[in-house]
Amino acid sequence: MLKLSNINQFYGQTHILWDIDLSLAKGKCTCLMGRNGVGKTTLVQSIMGNLKIKKGTIQFKDTDITHKSIETRAYMGIGYVPQGRQIFSQLTVEENLRVGLAAKRSRAAKIPDLVYSLFPVLKEMRNRRGGDLSGGQQQQLAIGRALVIEPSLLILDEPTEGIQPNIVHEIGSIINRLNHELGLTVLLVEQKLPFIQMVADDFYLLDRGRNIANGCLAQLTPNLIKNYLTV
Repeated sequence: MLKLSNINQFYGQTHILWDIDLSLAKGKCTCLMGRNGVGKTTLVQSIMGNLKIKKGTIQFKDTDITHKSIETRAYMGIGYVPQGRQIFSQLTVEENLRVGLAAKRSRAAKIPDLVYSLFPVLKEMRNRRGGDLSGGQQQQLAIGRALVIEPSLLILDEPTEGIQPNIVHEIGSIINRLNHELGLTVLLVEQKLPFIQMVADDFYLLDRGRNIANGCLAQLTPNLIKNYLTV
């Protein structure tokens, strides 16, 4: 579904990502892990095209998207839920969801029924402003907005950050449903181990901008957790 080869990134003269290789299997949930500041969000921003690739290539469904625009990547079927949600606080819930329709491949003007089915609270509050929602509801709105384009790959950056436990569990259940029942490929940036164990099939572990380990979740050993995840 997605293949990164030899990705290198810089901020000014500072080398942030070093020769990153990553491959996502279709229909799997892969977790990108590591402590704060190791380069996870930088890698995601590179995948989405928010940061231009300095060195390396990105392939999506066997198409080279290394130099494609952000809009083209969304149009091709990559949905993105950014860290911090980044909803439009002055727009209503429905208006926030409709923002995503501009990147929908079919150009349909209708919000997919799946979004309101997964998140009934969004249907109930569709005329409320985004800024009036709780943090958990805003996170559901951000995920719903990404799903409006009916993506084949969904990227979520720290979706549990600052969210109450019951909503975290609900988001985990929804990711499992999207992944296992609907066949959506998921790339999840996350640090909370219980949530990772709830949803992920595979993992990549970053430290200081380098890929330290990867494999199926069963290969995430206690030593890796102790050395690269615990604070």
